[in-house]
Formats: sequence, structure tokens, C-alpha cells
Amino acid sequence: MGYTMSEKIMALSSENESVHAGEIIWVNIGKAMMDDVLGPRLEIDDILKSLNAKVWDEERVIIISDHYTPPANVKQADIVKFTRDWAKTHHIDNYYEFAGPCHQVMVEKGHVLPGEIIVGTDSHTCMYGALAAFGTGVGSTEMAGALATGKTWMRVPKTIKVNWKGKLATSVMAKDISLKTIGEIGHSGATYKTLEYCGDTIETLIMDERFCLSNMAVEAGAKAGLIKYDDITASYLSKFNIKDNFSHINADEDAEYDQVYEFDAASLEPQIACPHEVDNVRPVREVQNIAIHQAYIGSCTGGRYHDLLEAAKVLKGRKIAKGIRLLVSPASKEVYNQCLKEGILEILSDAGATILASSCGACLGIHSGALASDEVCISTTNRNFLGRMGSKSSEVYLASPVTVAASAITGFVTDPRDV
Repeated sequence: MGYTMSEKIMALSSENESVHAGEIIWVNIGKAMMDDVLGPRLEIDDILKSLNAKVWDEERVIIISDHYTPPANVKQADIVKFTRDWAKTHHIDNYYEFAGPCHQVMVEKGHVLPGEIIVGTDSHTCMYGALAAFGTGVGSTEMAGALATGKTWMRVPKTIKVNWKGKLATSVMAKDISLKTIGEIGHSGATYKTLEYCGDTIETLIMDERFCLSNMAVEAGAKAGLIKYDDITASYLSKFNIKDNFSHINADEDAEYDQVYEFDAASLEPQIACPHEVDNVRPVREVQNIAIHQAYIGSCTGGRYHDLLEAAKVLKGRKIAKGIRLLVSPASKEVYNQCLKEGILEILSDAGATILASSCGACLGIHSGALASDEVCISTTNRNFLGRMGSKSSEVYLASPVTVAASAITGFVTDPRDV
């Protein structure tokens, strides 16, 4: 019997020649990532002090202030300052601020390598699976232990194989694949399991789209969301002068899976997650004509270059509906600059969009566009929980960038194929 990607990566990162799902093992940490909202200001600093411990390897620790930047008040500013000072005190050179959401910065700066185990103080650390790394979120106590020792224990997860075959139709994006998958598996159907995305549909997706899939694996409860290493992965890594071949970590043909899901990409329609659960998914056509107040394109899930480019194609030469707010937050400063140079931001602005800083603020309703009571937002973000983007009486619908753009034009939830 062969091995899954999770089993291979965990074996390589441990002292075991091979491991199987269900085993509890100690693994070596490839990278440790902390953000400002769940970073060193919490238990992490206290635990390290109580242990009289230092960071095990400063070069393998990355700290990114992204949730509270730019700070909306003094409390947020103090948190960012503490994070900044902590990084300096502990000689962490890989500190980023105003660079954008942490996960996008991690991959853009070359901090993610295939075959690594990467832990982060954010649940969407699973995004690194798009680069064939086992990225997973951990709490403050686990992070403190990882920082002090460079190791942590994990149970080797079972794997769910998600097989997508066929060519996507017009106006259908990776976000639709993700929502359809989560809708079928359920918000807890993959708890402490790995989602391994496979099939010729996935193999043709560009890296921006793959990031979206892996990012949202946790919305099905998954520990990680892996996509095999291939030519597209190698091409992305080449800009960091990484030329190694990592195909040895790909799953074996006879790997044992806990479950297998089969999907037909050609029949997939634009999807939408309705309030207040990510697995409350329906085709957009079934919920059209719901009035919206705000449309949001951004975050580590839906604010990358390809997302903004596709949204701009829909909005070019058009105007958003009267009374509608369209907020756009590029997924990083790098994405912001690229879209600025290529005129994408100008197209979006001309259509009526407000261009925000690259930040997590609006995604979780702490600044840069919080929702008022009883308002409705359609968003490219990854969560639509009660009160996620502001008031607890507001509602959030999750959809692809083209669906959000189309809805901003009409002022109602709209299938992009109709625009």
C-alpha cells in the first residue's frame, strides 16, 4: 500500500522512515509564522519567558503584522508596536508590516517550500498546501513550544481525496470549486483530515487559483489542503531560484484514502455560500435578487492579482449600482503595485470601487469597512460567520471575484454569466 502526501511529508519531517494515518509523531518545524492578532503578545511571550527559552532558529520564524494594519485606534497600534518590538528583540529579521495578509506574504517572499511542515497562528495557514507544504494552524501554547524547540507533535491525518475532472465553464473560478467541495463535505466533514485536491481540473489551475483552494480547506474542518508538486509549482518557485525537484512527496497511485469525492468541473455553476455557514452553498442562480449594501474583493482568499484582473474584466466600462459600496483590498503590497502598474486598479476605481490598503481589516470587521446593523455584503473572503464582518445582525455571502463584481453592478446577488 502506498502513501498519501501527508504521510510522506510527515515521514520526511520526522525520524520515522514511514508513517501512517492515525500515528502520533514528533515532527521538525520547517517554518513558524505569527501574525499580530494571535502572535507573541498573547501566551507565547509569557511561556518563553517562563522557560527561559530563546527562539530555536530566528531565520525560520516569520512575523507579519496584517490584521491591525493600518491601526484603526490606539489599542491596535499598541499591539502592532508590541509585535514589531518583539521581533526586533528576538532578532527576527523576517518581520513584515503593511505588506498584506500573512499567507500571501509568506508565499510571495519565498518562505514556503514543498515538503515542509509549517505552523502558523492563523487557521488559514493551510494555504501553503498549494505549494505542496503541510501548512496548518496552531494555538499560542503549541506555537510557544515550536518556537522554543523547533518541534511539535502531530497525529498523522487521514486524507480525503477530492478529484475534479473536466474544464471549467466561463465565469467559474477556483472559489466556486472550493465552495462546491465544502458544501458537499460539510463544515466539519474533514475535521483533522487532509484534503488532497487532484484531477486534471486542478492540474490546469494557475497558482493564484490553487492558493484559493488550499486556503479554504479549513472551512471543511481540514488540518491541511494539499495539491501535488508539478510544473506549475516548479515555475512559481523558480523566481526564488529554487530548482530542486520535489515530486517524491506526491501521493502514490495506490495510496489509501479515507474518502474519495468525484466532481465534474464542466457542469459546475457559479456558487455562493449563504449566511451564516461556509457550507450553506447553492448555485448563485438560486439566490439571485437579494439586495446588497457592500461588495468586497480582497483577503488572502480572493484578493490576488488574478482575482482583481478577472473582476476588472467584468467592471471595465461599467459603474457599480447607486448606493452600493465596492471595496477592493489587494492581497499584498506586491499585488497592489502590479495592479497599479497594469491599470487594473484604475479600471476598478473608475467603476466606483474604493481601493483599500492590503490588510485583513475588512475581512473580520475590525476596520476598513465594517458592516452596520442589518447590512448585506457579498465577499470574496473565506468566512461568513455571524458577525464576521461587523454587526451581528449583518449578513455575508461568499462568492468568487467575478460574482462579487457582477453583483456590485446590479446591486443584487447576481450570476456573473448574466452580466
